Amino acid sequence: MINQPTVGKLIRDLRLALGLTQEQFAASVAVTYSTINRWENGRSKPSPMAMKLIEQKLDEMGAQGQDLLVKYLPN
Repeated sequence: MINQPTVGKLIRDLRLALGLTQEQFAASVAVTYSTINRWENGRSKPSPMAMKLIEQKLDEMGAQGQDLLVKYLPN
């Protein structure tokens, strides 16, 4: 399983690649700004449902999303 600091970096890089603020990204995955902030700072991690939405966004990005997955989840 992905650890909290790594998932925070993945989420931050995904959000920045999409050109979204924490508030905008929060709205796109149906959570609050403070939740995104906690994820990015490693104080909490996304629920399984939120991770599915994040993975969907990575898939929608195509090659760039796959590059982020390989960077943070090498397998």
